[in-house]
Parts: sequence; C-alpha cells; structure tokens
Amino acid sequence: MLLKLGVLASGRGTNLQAIIDAIEAETLPAAIAVVISNHPGVPALGRAARHGAPTAIIERSAHPSHSAQHQAITDELVRCGVELVVLAGFDRVVGPEILRAFPYRIINIHPSLLPAFGGGLHAQADALGYGVKVAGCTVHFVTEDVDCGPIIAQACVPVLEDDTADTLAARILEQEHHILPMSIRLFAQGRLKVEGRRVRVLPPP
Repeated sequence: MLLKLGVLASGRGTNLQAIIDAIEAETLPAAIAVVISNHPGVPALGRAARHGAPTAIIERSAHPSHSAQHQAITDELVRCGVELVVLAGFDRVVGPEILRAFPYRIINIHPSLLPAFGGGLHAQADALGYGVKVAGCTVHFVTEDVDCGPIIAQACVPVLEDDTADTLAARILEQEHHILPMSIRLFAQGRLKVEGRRVRVLPPP
C-alpha cells in the first residue's frame, strides 16, 4: 500500500519536486493525494500539475478567518484520504484545525538545525549573521509549539568563509531534498516511534 500524502506548499516547490522525483524513482512508497497552496499561480502548483498530482488553492482572502481557511484545508486533506501531511515550504503556521485532525501525522522541513533559529522565515540568514560554523536543516513532527516538535532527521552544512545568505541557503536546500523524502519513507515503513521529545528510528522489518 502506498502512503497517501497531502503536501502544503506556498512557493517554488523544490521540496515537492524532491518528493515527486523519489516517488517516480520508486524509492518512496507513497502517492500524492493532493497539493494545496495558499497562493494561486505559484511554481509548486505547476510542478504538481506536470506530474499529474491533484491540486487545490485555498486562499486566506476567500475565507472569513484564518481558522476558517485552515478548516477548509483540513476538509480537503480529509476528503482526499491523506494519511501524512507534509509542509514543503508552507509559509503559514498550521492551525489547530489541522493539528487536531492529523496528530503526529504532519511533518515539516525547516532550514536550520533546530532548536537553533526556529520560528522565523529567514533561518539561513539568521544563522550566518550569528556567526555559526555549522548550519543545516531539520525534519520534525509539527506540534502546537512552532518548530519545536520531535525531530526526525537533520543534516549539517558547513558555513564557508565567503558564504552569503543565498549561497548557504542553496547548500542547505540540497540537503533538504535528501532528508525530506527519507523521512517520509521512514514514516511509510512504520519505522518512526515518538517517545516524548525523541523520535526513534526503528530497524527495517
């Protein structure tokens, strides 16, 4: 059985593309049930359409409140039979409506080594400005505390002397494209066990 994914994306969709590529290479036992964006016309929607993935646009402006918008997102995910929600460059904090419907079935990719530089949209620049020597990215389960859910996987990237925020972000993104499909694969295989703050990766059956 293929794991049914609901992907939430707000922009370029490069992490969505990494998921699609892994599925098409048959290294990820999953299928994309729906790609939802909160912005019309973004490249992520085009990527989904080119690969035959269903899409939906659920904008804030079409709903009376954030809560109503997130309930609409939840309803669409449920309607499509989604088993795991993947935040792949989604630029809004997930509301309690989605969290209640998918407890420990929502994962996010964040461009820092959490818990460092969480809670913002410019983690790469923040890390560079702070003067760290190692940066990276994190896949974690999503909880009510932003960027504080149990960590599934991380990848490190050295900070080079001539790095800019853009060059560092580009190298971090390469690692995001690796650890996000890997984390989804582990979930699909039933190999992730949450114990408090720790996520244990179980051996293959």
